[in-house]
Amino acid sequence: MSEFTDKMTFMERVQNMIYVLYFDFWFQAYDVKKWDQFYLEVLGRPTTFYETMKKADMWLIRTYWDFEFPRPLLPNFDFIGGHHCKPAKPLPKDMEDFVQSSGENGVVVFSLGSIVSNMTEERANVIASALAQIPQKVLWKFDGKKPDTLGPNTRLYKWIPQNDLLRYWRKNTEYAFITHGGINGIYEAIYHGIPMVGIPLFWDQPDNIAHMKAKGAAVRVDFNTISSTDLLNALKTVINDPMYKENAMKLSRIQHDQPTKPLDRAVFWIEFIMRHKGAKHLRVAAHDLTWFQYHSLDVIGFLLACVATAIFIITKCCLFFCQIFATAGKKKKRK
Repeated sequence: MSEFTDKMTFMERVQNMIYVLYFDFWFQAYDVKKWDQFYLEVLGRPTTFYETMKKADMWLIRTYWDFEFPRPLLPNFDFIGGHHCKPAKPLPKDMEDFVQSSGENGVVVFSLGSIVSNMTEERANVIASALAQIPQKVLWKFDGKKPDTLGPNTRLYKWIPQNDLLRYWRKNTEYAFITHGGINGIYEAIYHGIPMVGIPLFWDQPDNIAHMKAKGAAVRVDFNTISSTDLLNALKTVINDPMYKENAMKLSRIQHDQPTKPLDRAVFWIEFIMRHKGAKHLRVAAHDLTWFQYHSLDVIGFLLACVATAIFIITKCCLFFCQIFATAGKKKKRK
């Protein structure tokens, strides 16, 4: 979760390597033991987290190449990002009327996900103050005390039909999605071609927003230090700069231009595994190697030993012949 793109400077590559080593150590030292115990309790037999992972015949990854950076992968990986996205349903009447009342000004949808539905009064007032200054109508998923700075253009909802709202983007209207960076919300925005203002909070969210920022479809602000001016400027940027809308629409076209739908691919692979009782022909033998075999340390050690032995023998031979020639030279001088 380094938040770097696929184009890193030297120092970013150094930091990235440190992140990799740190997380490997941290995961090995702390998390693996918990997972091993969990698998033992669930399966009822001695096993480990890694043993269970190695048995996987197929990996269904819930992203796609409109989000990911290109990299080599094994044949038993398939990307099904956006599998949950679907055509929108009609909105509730009161919400529909509010959205339609925006006219050409458009709409801003704001959600920090299902885990974070509340925040401190101070943060809520800062955000509400920024939202009150834009001409768009705002639908905010919020389950807390009504902010004192809430504007007449903003409505609070304990729950919003996010996917249905995001499809309301129309030509000649302005639209933006303020998101915490959860992968489901990001893919709903990609699916409908909506530019984003990212307010990541934890877990994979900062890295997700970094991906969207690198693709030119999002601007990031920090939740803990954000001011009303920061959020207002971020919204104006993604709404008024056509580059963000164009990039979001480009990602949307890529998402829609697939030979089969992501959900259909997921269903196919699940049924494929069931029909053939696995997919061992796609599973690499690297899973059966030890760590030193995987990194070819035994081969490297053997080759170094061979080179060292050859150098040792050649050196001994040279010293032996030098000693013979030196002895022969001394005998000639005595004669």
